[in-house]
Amino acid sequence: MFYKWLKWCVLCILAGLSSISTADIDPNYKVILLTENFPPYNMSVNDKNFARDNNIDGISADIVREMFKRAGIRYSLTLRFPWDRIFNLTREKSNYGLFSTVRNADREKMFKWVGPIAQFDSVFLAKDSSSIVITTLEDAKKYRVGGYEGDATANFLQKRGFELILSLKDNQNAKKLDQGKIDLWATGDPPGRYLAQQEGIRNLKKVYTFNTSDLYLALNPEVPDEVTKKLQSALEEMRKEGFIEETINSYL
Repeated sequence: MFYKWLKWCVLCILAGLSSISTADIDPNYKVILLTENFPPYNMSVNDKNFARDNNIDGISADIVREMFKRAGIRYSLTLRFPWDRIFNLTREKSNYGLFSTVRNADREKMFKWVGPIAQFDSVFLAKDSSSIVITTLEDAKKYRVGGYEGDATANFLQKRGFELILSLKDNQNAKKLDQGKIDLWATGDPPGRYLAQQEGIRNLKKVYTFNTSDLYLALNPEVPDEVTKKLQSALEEMRKEGFIEETINSYL
């Protein structure tokens, strides 16, 4: 009887060890992270459209770095342009990740998700001198509205019948608004106002908020589930400790 019990214990231990080993992540596994200039969430320290690792900062960048550090997962970080390119690369490459990304119904099955890591409002900005008043989303359709090509905010409006004047860089919309080439700028808040300030433009006001979005880290579907779980667990730990709130407050 004792030997049967001992044999059963040994088998249980071996089974447990086996399950642990299958859940372990290869220590050489590495996630290739991509991001863009989307201040204050992710941005290059020298305002260029290409940067690597320590030359990238921002709310989301700091949070994602800490997540990977706590999860013990290797990564590299590159900021590139344009958004469409890095979005498609992440969909195609098995060990790629992308942030800061809006999670919506259209994108849900394209990626595995970790987050939310931040939040922003989708708004219409106008010049301070503008007399435009908007009470519904439909009101904005009679104006010239600028948007950022491939951006979730632009996609949201296009699906609702908006014919946007698109730019490859969102800061170009700040200039267009200031120069009177568009009447409204569809952008995120605070990112839009931050970008405008970088261009020396401060005479803008928010005239309407039409959506609130959470921002995530999007991972290629072939990234192992254990990687996603460890990153999500690390993020929740950081949130409980107040790390997320402290990071946001350090930039805003």
